[in-house]
Amino acid sequence: MTAEGVIIGDDGLARPLWASTDPLLREYYDTEWGLPVRDEQGLYERISLEAFQAGLSWATILRKRPAFRAAFDNFRPETVAAFTDADVERLLQDPGIVRNRLKIRAAITNANATIALRAEGGLVDFVWKFQPPATPAPVTYADVPTTSPESIALSKALRKKGFAFVGPTTMFALMEAIGMVDTHLVDSHRRGTSGVWS
Repeated sequence: MTAEGVIIGDDGLARPLWASTDPLLREYYDTEWGLPVRDEQGLYERISLEAFQAGLSWATILRKRPAFRAAFDNFRPETVAAFTDADVERLLQDPGIVRNRLKIRAAITNANATIALRAEGGLVDFVWKFQPPATPAPVTYADVPTTSPESIALSKALRKKGFAFVGPTTMFALMEAIGMVDTHLVDSHRRGTSGVWS
């Protein structure tokens, strides 16, 4: 198939171009991307990593994920919420992560906002209530949207709750990553595997 559609790998499985060559991206695509994330720590990690990814490639973030997990105590909201200015300075010296002051501060801000949301049922229920009534059915990569009415609404709602770096495009990427929408190409071997969409 064309570069915009699926590519059949040497294992006979159909994947999009972005997941067909790099072994790390291929593993992520095959085993994690698009599967439901319904635990607070996992969801907070995904929100954090999507924010760090802004302006960079996802491959860069995946390669750095072990270092991110070490630096942010596996994204335990309580730990990150307690980070001080000294921790920010320490993280800015860590070559294993993306050293961006605004994004590091956003991770701390979002940890505090995640904890605050517990009084209202928690981050997971808050995010998942923005699941759309239908999911896209892209045939080629060009058919995959970058935002949706739901990602725009989720972005606004999270901002109102004190979250940072949660723009509509970033939130749509989150929705794809956690299975809230299924943007696997129609002919991909992963299409429909989330259990969220029949």
